[in-house]
This record gives sequence, C-alpha cells and structure tokens, in this order.
Amino acid sequence: MTATADQAEGRTNPAARLGFQPGEVVQEIGYDDDCDLELREAIEEITGQDLVDEEYDDVADAVLLWFRDGDGDCTDALVDAIGLIEDGGAIWLFTPKAGREGYVEPSEISEAAQTAGLSQTKSVSVAANWSAARMVTPRAARR
Repeated sequence: MTATADQAEGRTNPAARLGFQPGEVVQEIGYDDDCDLELREAIEEITGQDLVDEEYDDVADAVLLWFRDGDGDCTDALVDAIGLIEDGGAIWLFTPKAGREGYVEPSEISEAAQTAGLSQTKSVSVAANWSAARMVTPRAARR
C-alpha cells in the first residue's frame, strides 16, 4: 500500500484514526447490543485479531471501554481498566454522543479520568452514535 493509500485509509477507517496497530491485543469491556459493530470489526481488521473480552486473564495493549450513563461509576470503570493494560497502554472510553440514550457529560468524563489518575489525550467522533476519549496513565507512572 502506498503512503497516500495509507493516509486515505486512516481518514476512512475509524480504527486507524484511533491508532490501533497490527498485533495489538485489545480488551473490550461493556459490550452490549448498542455497540458499533462496524467499529469493532475495523479494530479487529487493523490488529489482525479478535477483541478479547472481560474474561481475558493477561494484560492488553489497549482497553476499549463502552460506557453509558447508568452503567455505574465512570471513575470505578476507568480504575478497573487501568489494571488491564500494559504500561504505556491506552484506554479508549466510548460514550454515546449528545442526544443519544446513555449520553455522559464531558465534565463527568474529565472528572472521572482525573480522579482515576489518567490524562485524557484525545477526543474523537468514531461512529454515528459514539464518541471516544483516549486516556493514558501519566508519564511518571508509566516508567
């Protein structure tokens, strides 16, 4: 594939825009019927392997956390996810967009990330009904 084709895929494939790489293990938490199947398939296509579920018993390169208002405490969900990733790994928090059932206020996401000891590095629209926020542990904690 040419560099131009790689760039075009990055614009059209939301999983590429999120930075997933071939060979990465991505653990999925909070899956339900409302999750975006095309996005899930795109992530599997980029990584070359199936997403692993909540029963996976090793650390992952990234965690994909589907979270909706009413799913419990966002801070607790993020703290739990921290223990599932490799040092330097990312947590992608997927929440319904404004106006969708289960919408989570950005201020709640920001406060939960800060309380969990995470830094929010990026927010993107990834699907018709979902937004994503990338969370990482602070650099000092990753050493």
